[in-house]
Amino acid sequence: MSAISPGRQHAGWYEIRVRGHLDARWAAWFDGLTLTHGSDGTTIIEGPVADQAALHGLLQKIRDLGLPLISVNHIAPDHPEAPAAGAR
Repeated sequence: MSAISPGRQHAGWYEIRVRGHLDARWAAWFDGLTLTHGSDGTTIIEGPVADQAALHGLLQKIRDLGLPLISVNHIAPDHPEAPAAGAR
């Protein structure tokens, strides 16, 4: 493992995929992240996450809802806005 210097932020843009479709009303519970339904029956929860503690909090919410976690992808550190459509 590599050492992390004190005070270093791990902010970035994350894409979390879960099985099942969540209603848009859940976006507030996921700190305002964007919820997108995939054609394969999944929901993509994406947006900026402040740090590792916030990421773990989101993953705990997914666990508490009983949603099967498919993937967690770190898109880019300190991403200023949503990725462009062609960036995926």
